[in-house]
Amino acid sequence: MATKVYIVYYSMYGHVETLAEEIKKGATSVEGVEAKLWQVPETLPEEVLGKMSAPPKSDVPIITPNELPEADGFVFGFPTRFGMMAAQFKAFLDATGGLWRTQQLAGKPAGIFYSTGSQGGGQETTALTAITQLVHHGLIFVPIGYTFGAGMFEMEKVKGGSPYGAGTFAGDGSRQPTKLELEQAYHQGKYIATITKKLKGTV
Repeated sequence: MATKVYIVYYSMYGHVETLAEEIKKGATSVEGVEAKLWQVPETLPEEVLGKMSAPPKSDVPIITPNELPEADGFVFGFPTRFGMMAAQFKAFLDATGGLWRTQQLAGKPAGIFYSTGSQGGGQETTALTAITQLVHHGLIFVPIGYTFGAGMFEMEKVKGGSPYGAGTFAGDGSRQPTKLELEQAYHQGKYIATITKKLKGTV
């Protein structure tokens, strides 16, 4: 039976979605792993999104909390808002109280990826504050550490991400994830899929 990895994300301008797609590629590169992309529900009205110049959402399906237990592992992605996860993703997690009461997600591995507007925008604080959500569900946080190798020590080019997970910088919105940032996202997908498969195999 295939190991299922769900990549669950919120993306307003597409940066997080681009990383999510690369994470999926990395996860599916692991034999016996099925990876699926999911979006969390939007909480802002269309009128507000229009004023924010947000593009239309893609056709990636919207997830409900009750679908989470079907997965063996997760990678959660979101843009940063003042150094923490975007409210849309927090609202989704706030709706998982039923899963929390029954601890249906306990013992499953989960990673985190993110996008910020600038280098001081909260690449690490976003991950750190998101870990509290995993803890209450009993999820096992899986950082990538320095397993990405030389790419973690890049100094000549601007690169998002950290030992906590893959990341990108959006700047004014026009900057898109670089080749190196996408490679890190691919690595994260492959890494977490491998760990998820191992954990599932020991049950």
